[in-house]
Amino acid sequence: MTNGRGPVLVAGGTGFVGRRLVATLVEAGYDVRVMTRKPDRHEGPGTAVRGDVGDPGSLAEALRDCSAAYYLVHSLDSADFESRDADAATAFGKAAAGAGVDQIIYLGGLGDDQDALSAHLRSRREVEGLLADAGVPVTVLRAGIIVGHGGISWEITRQLVEHLPAMITPRWVRTRTQPIAVGDVVRYLVGVLDNRDARGKVFEIGGPDVLEYLEMLQRVAAVEGRRLPILPVPLLTPGLSSRWLSFVTDVDTRAGRNLIDSMVNEVVVRDRSVRDVVPFEPMGYDDAVRFALAERAATR
Repeated sequence: MTNGRGPVLVAGGTGFVGRRLVATLVEAGYDVRVMTRKPDRHEGPGTAVRGDVGDPGSLAEALRDCSAAYYLVHSLDSADFESRDADAATAFGKAAAGAGVDQIIYLGGLGDDQDALSAHLRSRREVEGLLADAGVPVTVLRAGIIVGHGGISWEITRQLVEHLPAMITPRWVRTRTQPIAVGDVVRYLVGVLDNRDARGKVFEIGGPDVLEYLEMLQRVAAVEGRRLPILPVPLLTPGLSSRWLSFVTDVDTRAGRNLIDSMVNEVVVRDRSVRDVVPFEPMGYDDAVRFALAERAATR
């Protein structure tokens, strides 16, 4: 960056949120390193460097001279994702401390700590603490469903609406959530970088609309001009829902199951302090849906 600070590493820089973040940081003038297991295959912006959170020995070189690091990785598609993510976060936090990194920025998950959190959300909370254990200040942004082309939660929503003539709904469709556009997530991620008011703090982020999952499905259908008849089935459990999901979407079955399990937890912003640190008005749900659909259309 032109201010003389060191490079910014993005772990998970080739993923759904990460690739958008990398492009935005590069455009803003940051020296960005994209950590990937296969740097020779990286074709996007930023400088690809080899690194793997599952291989602690690879992290020191990737983080060398970096002033900040984003941590956007998870193992939701693995059966043992909780232990994998715990080990990876511990290794990354230690490597960042050893490299003299000033700030780690982590994208976690919303959810009330007093609630009986799903394994997925418990893991996200655990990662927050493990990243910070070695002493580097961690800024945490907790989000619910992120709406954007390629995101797993969004793909579940879109494909259910587009592939089913009618929707058989389990109890979790009445759970409230606060979706946020992926572009707004990136704005928050960039806004907390090198921000003294954000160091070592936890923020909750979401769009302006608090919706039940059922309302989200209905509004996607309305945006697309589709009818979506609803048939409530109270006994359709999260486990059965995830198996049914594998028949009507192409989302990874294990990752989908872990996300479906989390849909029993209300994920709504309770603390709006992030608006004082990174002030802007997030996009509404319907507009976020239109942007996601337009981006998908542009890539086909």
